Amino acid sequence: MGPRLTFFGGAGTVTGSKYLVEAERGRFLLDCGLFQGLKRLRLRNWEPPPFEPKALDGVILSHGHLDHSGYLPVLVKHGFRGPIHCTRGTQDLLKVLLLDSARLQEEDARRANKYGYSKHRPALPLYTLEDAQQTLSLVRAHGYGERFELGEGSTVLLRRAGHILGSATVELDLGGTQPSRLVFSGDLGRWDRPIIRDPEFVPEADVLLVESTYGDRVHANGSEETLVRVITETAHRGGAVIVPSFAIGRTQELIWTIRKLEDEGRLPLISVFIDTPMGIDVTRIYCEHPEDHDVHMRLLTDAKRCPLCCREYHLVRTAQESKSLHDKRGPMVIIAGSGMATGGRVLHHLKWRLPDHRNTVLLVGYQAEGTRGRSLQEGARSLRIHGEDIPVRAHVETVDGLSAHADQSALLRWMRGFTRPPRQTYVVHGEPGPAQALAVAIREQLGWKADVAEDGATVELVSSAGSSLAR
Repeated sequence: MGPRLTFFGGAGTVTGSKYLVEAERGRFLLDCGLFQGLKRLRLRNWEPPPFEPKALDGVILSHGHLDHSGYLPVLVKHGFRGPIHCTRGTQDLLKVLLLDSARLQEEDARRANKYGYSKHRPALPLYTLEDAQQTLSLVRAHGYGERFELGEGSTVLLRRAGHILGSATVELDLGGTQPSRLVFSGDLGRWDRPIIRDPEFVPEADVLLVESTYGDRVHANGSEETLVRVITETAHRGGAVIVPSFAIGRTQELIWTIRKLEDEGRLPLISVFIDTPMGIDVTRIYCEHPEDHDVHMRLLTDAKRCPLCCREYHLVRTAQESKSLHDKRGPMVIIAGSGMATGGRVLHHLKWRLPDHRNTVLLVGYQAEGTRGRSLQEGARSLRIHGEDIPVRAHVETVDGLSAHADQSALLRWMRGFTRPPRQTYVVHGEPGPAQALAVAIREQLGWKADVAEDGATVELVSSAGSSLAR
C-alpha cells in the first residue's frame, strides 16, 4: 500500500484541522486543531481520537491558532509522546495559547458546576493545565527554510505563510519506494499587510492541500475608513466599542492600525483597553521575533518606538481589573478575547454592554457557523451567555478588510507561484460554499485538477500508475 492521506477535520468546515499521513516509514499528523462553532462539531472534540495517538511518529503544525493546534493536549492525554514540529514563533505562541486554553476550560468547568448550567454532572474540562504543560515539552522548533528529517527518509520544509507570527506552509517529502511531495498551505495570509512578512511561494508539489476560508470572495477595501467611522460615531454617543478579537494576529494588527490612524490625526483621543492577558503576552512575543517582521515593523522598532502601542493604551491583566471596566463610562475601545465570542473575557463585556444602544460590537475576523459572533453578524436579537438570554440593542458592525486570511484572488496568486501544477489539489479548511467556489476557480483559472476534501475520506498520495491520484 502506498502513502495515503485521511481528512479528520478541516474538511467541510473551517475548524478542527487534522490530516493524517500514512507512509511506508511513518504516520504523521498535519495540524491538530480543535473543532469550534456548531455544537455538532464541538462534540467531536470529546469523542475518542479517530486514530491511535500512540502510533503517531510526529505532528507538524502550520501555526498556533487553536483550530490548528488546540487538540494537541488531547493527543497527549491519550498517550502521544512523539515530537511536535513547528516554527520558533509558533513554539513561543503555543506556550501561551495551550496554557490559556487549558485554564479557560478548567474555569468554564468550575463555573458550570457552580451555577449548574451544564448537562454534565460534574462538568469536566477537555484537558487540564498538566496536559498542556506535558504537550509543550514535546515541541521542537525549526527555522524557515531549514529542511529537517522526520526519520526514515521523510523530510519537511517550512516556509512563511504570512498569516500570523510563526505561520508556515508545510512541504512534506515522503520517502520510500513510492516517494511523494505533499504541500499544505496552512492558513495563508495576505500580501502588503502590516507587521509580518508576505507569504512565500512554493515551487512544486505532487499533492496540494489549500485552505479556503475566504475562497468565494475578495476582501473589501476601506477597513481603515470603517474603523474611523465606527469609533468616532460610538465616541459621539458616549459608548464603548467592544471588539471580540483573536489574541494572535488580529489584536496586534488592530493596535497597529489604531496607532497609525492616531498618528495621521484621523481618530479622536480615546482610551484603548487590551483586556486579554494572552493578547498582551502575544504582543510581547510578536516584538521578539524579527525573523517575521516586515520592513515597516523593523523601522519603527529600530527607531526605539513601540509599534504596537496606542496613545491611551491600557493593559488589563487581572480578572478584577477586567470587571472594573464595567463601571467605566464614556468613549473607549475594549479589545478582548475570544475572536468569535465563544469564550473568554469578551463574554462578560458583551453581557454587560449589549443591552445599551450607545455601544458597538465590532467584528474584525471570520465568524464561524454556530458561534456567538456569527449570530451577532446575522442580526440576532438576543445572545445566550452563561445561561442567560442577553438582549442585543448595541450596534453591530463588521470590518472585513482586517482579515489575516487570503481571499480568493490571493489564494490563486499564491498557487500561480508553482512552477508545475500539482497532480491533485484538495480544497480544505472552508465551509462548503467557499470551498466549492475555490475548487471551481482553480479548475477554470489554473486548469488544475481540484476537488473539495470530504470529511473522513482517505485518498492515495501516489496512484498505481504514478501519474495521477486516486480517491
